[in-house]
Amino acid sequence: MASQPQNDVIAAVATAPGRGGIGVVRVSGPDLAALAAAVVGKTPAPRHATYAHFRDATGTILDEGIALYFPAPHSFTGEDVLELQGHGGPQVLQLVLERCLELGARVAQPGEFSRRAFLNDKLDLAQAESIADLIDAQSREAARSAMRSLTGEFSARIRELVDALIHLRMLVEATLDFPEEDIDFLARADAFGQLDAIEGRLAGVLGQARQGALLREGLSVVLIGQPNVGKSSLLNALAGHEAAIVTEIAGTTRDALREAIQIDGIPLHVTDTAGLRETADTVEALGIARTWQAVEHADVALLLVDAGHGVGASEAAIIARLPPIPRLTVHNKIDLAGEPARISGDEVWLSAKAGAGLDLLRRRLCELAGWQATGEGVFMARRRHLAALVEAGERLAHARTAWPALDLFAEELRLAQLALNSITGEFGADDLLGEIFSRFCIGK
Repeated sequence: MASQPQNDVIAAVATAPGRGGIGVVRVSGPDLAALAAAVVGKTPAPRHATYAHFRDATGTILDEGIALYFPAPHSFTGEDVLELQGHGGPQVLQLVLERCLELGARVAQPGEFSRRAFLNDKLDLAQAESIADLIDAQSREAARSAMRSLTGEFSARIRELVDALIHLRMLVEATLDFPEEDIDFLARADAFGQLDAIEGRLAGVLGQARQGALLREGLSVVLIGQPNVGKSSLLNALAGHEAAIVTEIAGTTRDALREAIQIDGIPLHVTDTAGLRETADTVEALGIARTWQAVEHADVALLLVDAGHGVGASEAAIIARLPPIPRLTVHNKIDLAGEPARISGDEVWLSAKAGAGLDLLRRRLCELAGWQATGEGVFMARRRHLAALVEAGERLAHARTAWPALDLFAEELRLAQLALNSITGEFGADDLLGEIFSRFCIGK
């Protein structure tokens, strides 16, 4: 996101593109009373819904609806905010937006409203990111986790860790001024006990963050195997509808077919692929090449085999070529082989057609993903949050090994604190902020 002055007025359509019953034009900036009066004929009462006509420069009515005016600092962005809620047609919204631009506003960049809220201390960075996560949530569990982050639960846990680190750093820094008493003083203050407690709490936060990251990003699963072992049937069974064409003809699937499903709230991106075999068919060969491309980008591979013959030389050749990712061997068609549904380690026996054993597969996929049914307490997290938490843990481990060199011990504690502060944005480069907010919707 390019740098823009923070004392100008921005405006955007804040509702999704397309037709709707209601559409919202949002405006933020300093001293919006005059702009509001020019659009609605008067300055709306603060924080009250005001029915009004929205007019152009000649007084012609563009639309009618509700005007909401939030004077600074009591608004989402911390600036004056005006929301014009009218009819949700694209053309009428564009007319209202153009009127705001005529009055001195400019079109907001993606995420600029949220960025201003962050810069004006209305939200920290983790809370601001959770707005986008809440909008993009693919399951109820993901939405609940994003809301926990938005209301500050994640940030509060990070600040608790930072406060504990500051207290420990204060003790260590004080001893550096009195080196003749340093070790005994820190021993009496139980410095290592405090370090143990911080590491334990950090591990707990990291575990919850990993759960939240799984809810946000999901798991990529690829179905592979010989032709006609039931990959498409399994995709349909997991999806709950006919997502893929199923026939008795081997090689029906010629290209990768992707379907998004959920298991216990975890988004799974399942890819059905062409059967792996030697072929002279050019189109089928292209599909097989795409199969291996899908495998390279997968988190988990499901190798399907016919339960009637199990893993043979062909399947062994496929296994030998797989990258080092988790793999489940799925013995399909147990209804024809007369086998019971069961699970043993990383092998599952099921019938995609009859549905027997599907719950066993779902449960094992959740285990492979690292999902724990923790329920309340999971908060949304991103890859950069996980990286910062891991770095903080590594710094604490380095601090322990640096003992009794107190200057190194203190430095590692400082670096651990910087890593944690980067999560909430108390320390962060402008280019990082630009990258984060550029991925937001326009109007947020």
